Amino acid sequence: MKEQIDELLEVIWTLREEGKSNVEQILAAAREKDAEKVLAEMEKQGLISTYENRISLNKEGDKKAGEIIRRHRLAERLLSGVFEIEEEHFEPQACKFEHLLSSEVTDSVCAFLGHPPLCPHGKLIPRGECCTKFKRDIKPLVMPLMELEPGEGGRIVFIVPKEHTRLDRLSSLGVIPGSTIKLHQKRPSFVIKIGETELAIDEEIAREIYVRKVTK
Repeated sequence: MKEQIDELLEVIWTLREEGKSNVEQILAAAREKDAEKVLAEMEKQGLISTYENRISLNKEGDKKAGEIIRRHRLAERLLSGVFEIEEEHFEPQACKFEHLLSSEVTDSVCAFLGHPPLCPHGKLIPRGECCTKFKRDIKPLVMPLMELEPGEGGRIVFIVPKEHTRLDRLSSLGVIPGSTIKLHQKRPSFVIKIGETELAIDEEIAREIYVRKVTK
């Protein structure tokens, strides 16, 4: 029953992000055959509340759902960005990971990845205590471009621009996830090289581009 409850907590959280909370919408999205029975048990445990045919997460349910979503999306980021596994293969594995990772291991994965804010699909990854404290007990594998030293290169893992138009501009210049770039200089401005092209970018943009350091 615990795994069934976890699955429905994830469904409720995900649909809430889309502005959906109707009971029928949740049942339609659920993969559980006994979804109605599981929802009744969840309400009995105080994880959810139902009012006017809409379901909302109570405090404990919201906490549990956030932890599940965080584990799942961090697993997606790990499998896609580090192991470079394609979505059709990493998604089923991420579903398994969300049930296996302890809170300690989850924090270690998060720190290892440099506390990523978004999953590969562009959805927010719930923050953990490690993100608030920015622990560096484990050296991050993924880091902001600005943390590279001149002469070092990195493969872009993800970009988190404050403005969507900035992402479009970077994409048109070939600065996209999967591309390999080299940091040429930091002062007086950041200069990166991608292929045979050199680009000057400001510090804010350098903070928004996350890379995995490469040695070649």
